[in-house]
Amino acid sequence: MKRVIIGLSGGVDSSVAAYLLKEQGYEVIGLFMKNWHDDSVTISNECPWLDDSNDAMLVAEKLGIPFQTVDLSEEYKERIVDYMFHEYEKGRTPNPDVLCNREIKFDVFMKIALELGADYVATGHYCRKGVIEKDGSKVYQLLAGVDGNKDQSYFLCQLSQEQLSKALFPIGELTKPEVREIATKLDLVTAEKKDSQGLCFIGKVKLPDFLQQQLKPKEGIIVEIPKEQDIYKEDRLLFDSEEEKLKHLSRKINYKVDYGKVVGKHQGAHYFTKGQRKGLSVGGTVEPLFVIDTDVEQNVIYTGQGKEHPGLYKKALFVANEELHWIREDLALQVDQTMQVKARIRYRQPLAKATLYKVDSGLYVEFEEFQSAITEGQFVAWYIENELIGSGVIS
Repeated sequence: MKRVIIGLSGGVDSSVAAYLLKEQGYEVIGLFMKNWHDDSVTISNECPWLDDSNDAMLVAEKLGIPFQTVDLSEEYKERIVDYMFHEYEKGRTPNPDVLCNREIKFDVFMKIALELGADYVATGHYCRKGVIEKDGSKVYQLLAGVDGNKDQSYFLCQLSQEQLSKALFPIGELTKPEVREIATKLDLVTAEKKDSQGLCFIGKVKLPDFLQQQLKPKEGIIVEIPKEQDIYKEDRLLFDSEEEKLKHLSRKINYKVDYGKVVGKHQGAHYFTKGQRKGLSVGGTVEPLFVIDTDVEQNVIYTGQGKEHPGLYKKALFVANEELHWIREDLALQVDQTMQVKARIRYRQPLAKATLYKVDSGLYVEFEEFQSAITEGQFVAWYIENELIGSGVIS
């Protein structure tokens, strides 16, 4: 009998995943990960991880599976939280959920599970795993979940073949309503529970509050750049090579204060991210202001009016070699090779047609249509059909 250790988060998805594994004849053990200690940053006086671990325990009891809690807060602080601050200070916007899967659930947690004699680790993600034979060896596929509304393959875009080989995603074939229905039939405490928001496993922590406690406020100016600014005017440029063109399309515009006018003040450029609209508190503009860029060195936020502002749109992005990751190593591009894919630059974004171009220093992703708020530090993931084959950090 194969042993599976499932991360029980106290939510409905992992609860039903545990039940399905048991039905499939696995020996199932539930593990709750405690990843956070600092109670000063949870909002209000509720302590979400206590409620969650309690719910997880009740579910395990109901399903008749062993249950224990593991404390991973030290690793979490080191690998996720510190990394996030480091990125924010550089003016990039990290994605904690993608990292949490790569570094915590499918690394630290997986190692603990294997030490406990597990054959597999399971999670309540809406995605599926496929296996194909290629040149006599097994190749694992990460496939989108059946529920198009809830597909979470993006969050697993940094997994390796090794990690996938040991992973199970029991609810990937189901839709959210079907999952809730199973939980209701089983009378699980989590059946009606709302989906968790907030940082992966920290619970109800608001990111800005959390950051503000750690990154010191520093007053700076907010500059509005007009749509008509000359930097956006492009005569038909001629390029000597495809790479030169892509370099141009993916470039970061260097904004200067005198390109626009000062419209307000902020408490720190590192609190803001590209495409952000809330929290600027500048009134009196015809259309709302959006952040089009932040300069953490000079502590200036550049904004533009309206979500059609040219400063928000780009057609291409670049991923450096050291931040490039292929789930399907067998499909990895060599220098000068290209590939037609569908890609997304954030979770829940519809997949968009794009072309990958491999160059010496990394990989360009060129989209067919302009993309709004391509943000440095976030992950781009690319698919062929419904299979996620690779990803990288936008540089």
